[in-house]
Amino acid sequence: MTQVMTWQEIERRLAGVNVLGAMEEAFDAYSQGLATIPPVGELTFTDPPGDVHIKYGALNHGSHYVVKVASGFYDNPGLGLSSCQGLMLLFDQKTGFPSAILLDEGRLTDIRTGVAGAVAAKVLAPKTVEAIGMLGTGIQARRQLESLVHVTPCRRLIAWGRNPSHVEDYIRDARAMGFEVVAAKEPEEVAAKANLLVTTTPSTKPLLRAAWIRPGTHITAVGADTGEKQELDSRIVQGARVVSDSISQSQARGEVFRARQEGLLNEAELVELGDVVGGRAEGRRTSDEVTVADLTGVAVQDLAIALAVFNGT
Repeated sequence: MTQVMTWQEIERRLAGVNVLGAMEEAFDAYSQGLATIPPVGELTFTDPPGDVHIKYGALNHGSHYVVKVASGFYDNPGLGLSSCQGLMLLFDQKTGFPSAILLDEGRLTDIRTGVAGAVAAKVLAPKTVEAIGMLGTGIQARRQLESLVHVTPCRRLIAWGRNPSHVEDYIRDARAMGFEVVAAKEPEEVAAKANLLVTTTPSTKPLLRAAWIRPGTHITAVGADTGEKQELDSRIVQGARVVSDSISQSQARGEVFRARQEGLLNEAELVELGDVVGGRAEGRRTSDEVTVADLTGVAVQDLAIALAVFNGT
């Protein structure tokens, strides 16, 4: 019988799951070529603004395959709804039988994305993180913080967002997590005060400029998950050690895609996160090197977290 899980059941099962370890294993397997991940299906809307991603995939010798639908509609908070919605479908890989319907309301996508940021920071961030700089104040900005606490002892946060009331709410939540928080007036101030930067916005114009980035800074870029979005000046990518969660997906989306379009990507500097996690490629090479993790989200992450919930481990 197909299991149908509401968020309450999913959340209960997640309590016993090592999501960080599951994400590391997922990235490692993907970069070894042990997964089948077709191109992302995508719908974009302008009125109201939103986008829908359909991601699906399997491990080559795995037990199940996943189909995930996740959306972001950015006016939803004004309607009393989360901006992120969605569900995951888990099928038996030998029979195609639908094993589980995970009515996660898009939250598993938020969680696995936040944890991916922690995986990237674990292998790329400077040895001493002076402050974390967060651009954006939405759900993902919270998930990134929740995950970073497991890979860095730094509890100093510089936060920036466009909406002052959202910034206030975010600062309150960050302080409840144990962070000492300073609100920045502009993104440049974030870059000046922090050496681990995380961008989590749906911006279509660069928020960070190359001239602002301090030597030795690490940047986790999360928001640009379509071809239209961009949070980083491509000259940052040009001069950095660049790690992508998926080189194939970076052909059509993310900061790497935009830098490629502008002719500013040094292809020799591009490696996959799974190869760094698995020790097949170097991550940070020097203390003053700028590193960038371009995370567009890979279906193998969805498979990993859906299986962990299904199995309860």
